[in-house]
Amino acid sequence: MIIIKSDEETDAGRVPSEAEFAAMAQFNQEMADAGILLGAEGLLDSGKGARVKLTGGKTTITDGPFTESKELVAGFWMIKADSLEEAIDWAGRVPSPPDIETNLEVRQVVEASADYAETYTDELGEGEDRLREQIADNR
Repeated sequence: MIIIKSDEETDAGRVPSEAEFAAMAQFNQEMADAGILLGAEGLLDSGKGARVKLTGGKTTITDGPFTESKELVAGFWMIKADSLEEAIDWAGRVPSPPDIETNLEVRQVVEASADYAETYTDELGEGEDRLREQIADNR
């Protein structure tokens, strides 16, 4: 997963220019053509969101906006890369306006059956497979 971090401008609701949208669409198409793009979405500013905290059976809801914009996510790409190095290479190609600092984070998505094999049972794996099928049907 390539995560694009928010900043003060994006979290204030800055709308990308037509040229920025076009560059991002071209980048997304390049990843799709390479066969690695699984999904890509931008997120609205935190003022249109909320935080939900669950502690000891209690739920606390905090409405946005949130002050620490550099800790927020502005969007993401789900990709299928063969290595961290390949994912980093793609992250280095993300279009970035010359006057804006773009911060990205590259993270590997958990594959429970491989990453947590000692506690992840076959039964849980079968349930996850059924859930993935259901999700695909929802699209």
